[in-house]
Amino acid sequence: MSITSLSSRELNHDVSNAKKAAEKGPVVITDRGRPSHVLMTYSEFERLIGKPRNLAEAFSMPGLSAIDLDPTRAAIASREVDLS
Repeated sequence: MSITSLSSRELNHDVSNAKKAAEKGPVVITDRGRPSHVLMTYSEFERLIGKPRNLAEAFSMPGLSAIDLDPTRAAIASREVDLS
């Protein structure tokens, strides 16, 4: 993964180049010489924030069939209720 640095002016003049660079790694956008923003692909963004999954997607993840899951059964005892 390579990190590219572009000034705001360079970004404005060649957005296509910045997008191509983001395919290889994050692009740091500087404003007056200081880092101010980071450009990355959307898939990398989703990976970083932990894309939410529904239960069906979570259970269909590769490698889960190799996990031996044997949860203990919960014992729930009933109790008397006094309604007087």
